[in-house]
Amino acid sequence: MKIGYTRYPTTDHSTQPCAFQVAGCDSVVAEEGGSGRWDRPALHQLLAQLRPGDTVVVCALDQLSQSFQDLLVLLERIDRAQAFVQSLAEGIDTSKPSGRTLMQMIDRFADYGRSMLKERTRVGLQAGRSAGRIGGRPRALSGAKEREVVALLESGRTASDAARVVGVSPSTVSRLSSRERIRRAGVNTPARR
Repeated sequence: MKIGYTRYPTTDHSTQPCAFQVAGCDSVVAEEGGSGRWDRPALHQLLAQLRPGDTVVVCALDQLSQSFQDLLVLLERIDRAQAFVQSLAEGIDTSKPSGRTLMQMIDRFADYGRSMLKERTRVGLQAGRSAGRIGGRPRALSGAKEREVVALLESGRTASDAARVVGVSPSTVSRLSSRERIRRAGVNTPARR
């Protein structure tokens, strides 16, 4: 069964009826106003009802998703359902060997892009470390302020009071207090940056 899918906010499909008719669609599913990335109930319902051998027909791949990553996830989901995708503008039909090969090439390029990004990130972090930069958020408390907070807590002040005195959030004081308790118990903790 061929099912057309459009994201236009109208239900009459007036801009695309010929394309879906020429493609031989048995029905057309329209997303009524769902233009957000995840707010597409008609698409999700269509994907849930796919049967092996069905074909989802779109006028262009951007009808499925405008995000390349989301598009790959959707195409994989359709493939797992043993269904196919036909994009009229791009001339892609995954029921044919050429369409499957093209989609596999697109997936490989996406993998290559992800691996290159990971490698650039790793090299950048390594260069930063060798230059003395650690990265991450700066510490909220210096060594002197940490000692002041510990002294305040030992004198019986609450975490909220100690946080107000040194000008940090109560959660920062709570984390410091937990680290101190663990340190005093003699448990080795990872070194702080």
